[in-house]
Amino acid sequence: MKNVAVISLGCDKNRVDTEHMLYALSRGGYSVCDVDTADVIIVNTCAFIEGARQESIDVILSCAEFKKTGVCKKLIVTGCLPQRYRDELERSLPEVDGFLGAFEYDRLIDIIDDDSRGEEYAESAAVDGACDKFRDFERGGRLLTTYPHLAYVKIAEGCDNKCTFCAIPSIRGSYRSRPKSDIVSEVESLAKDGVREVILVAQDVTRYGKDIGCDIVELLAALEKTAVDKLRLLYCYPECVTDALIDKIASSNKIAKYIDIPAQHYSDRILKLMNRRLSGGQLEELINKLHARGIVVRTTLMVGFPTETQEDFDALRGFVERAKPEYAGIFAYSKEDGTAAARLSGHIDKRTKKRRVDDLGKSATEATRKFNESIIGRTLDVLYEDADFDKNLFVGRADFQSPDVDGRVYFKARSVDVGKTYRVKITSCDDYDLYGEVCDELTE
Repeated sequence: MKNVAVISLGCDKNRVDTEHMLYALSRGGYSVCDVDTADVIIVNTCAFIEGARQESIDVILSCAEFKKTGVCKKLIVTGCLPQRYRDELERSLPEVDGFLGAFEYDRLIDIIDDDSRGEEYAESAAVDGACDKFRDFERGGRLLTTYPHLAYVKIAEGCDNKCTFCAIPSIRGSYRSRPKSDIVSEVESLAKDGVREVILVAQDVTRYGKDIGCDIVELLAALEKTAVDKLRLLYCYPECVTDALIDKIASSNKIAKYIDIPAQHYSDRILKLMNRRLSGGQLEELINKLHARGIVVRTTLMVGFPTETQEDFDALRGFVERAKPEYAGIFAYSKEDGTAAARLSGHIDKRTKKRRVDDLGKSATEATRKFNESIIGRTLDVLYEDADFDKNLFVGRADFQSPDVDGRVYFKARSVDVGKTYRVKITSCDDYDLYGEVCDELTE
């Protein structure tokens, strides 16, 4: 069984894990292929919220059909879903031939070659016991699944924040920073392979180094000395966005003037129930401070948390309308087994949650559109990445746009090369995207 297909679900941190798996497979003599020609199918799952779990189950069942109709002989499920629900999955999914938790990827080749269903690995699924081997696995190498000029780099694992709605600490364990030297070496290696933009990810990027006598600003200073052109920060908890970090982002020629900070809510009562550490007023003050330094803000907002009243929701919507984050992801609260919030009374019905998602989404979309309108007439450096044949336009990103989650820049040009940067004059916009045309030679 030498042809393997790998499906990666969930966040960018999961993508990094998948890339390490692909490297291990290639070193083991396996060829990566499409699911319809695969001897082995691997599904790397997400279990963060109900929707992600359902997507994972749907994909697993879809892949199981290839064992009936295709050449597939083995189906393996990895990642957060078996890390959290392994016993239940083994009972309910007999179609699956093996399960590996989120820190057992070093056993991947063994389980592919083994005829059992992976029960002998169940004991090692505990987070802390598997970490040392997992770190060695991470150092082994990666096969990028992004554009060649882009890579995500995971700088830490786990989380200590213990937000009452979140199951991540029970899945991924306590916060563990990677050694700074390992991260710098990886970024240097990526740069040699042609990567120009590195996106730093973790459950909480801003807590990097607290457990090893370092901090995120020190790490950024070291990474600025590498050959990559751009560094970008995702998933920065607001209470740890210090003045020193803001100064580093604002003053650096290599760090994108962009930050992702999950605010979650504005109502002080709801924030306290969530075990968040800043008040609504402090969150608004932080976003204003970031805007004053020219830093674009992406945030995450949750509606429908238990006991959320219409007054609480109106306060959240007013916050968005005043603070005007350039980009926002809006989510409905998902009741997660084992979390403190799941035990609260006053859970909100699905219809109300959906209405509040839609209502808040309108305010967030309006903030994004106003931001886009403010850019019309300006000329931006745009990294070219793709082509939209339906629109007959090239597609790229400005400094203030992250891949996949933010808007894009669509532009006209006679000839462009993927991974290179062009000067694009912005002529129009819609709710999410910008439109323009190349006006200068590439800025290399």
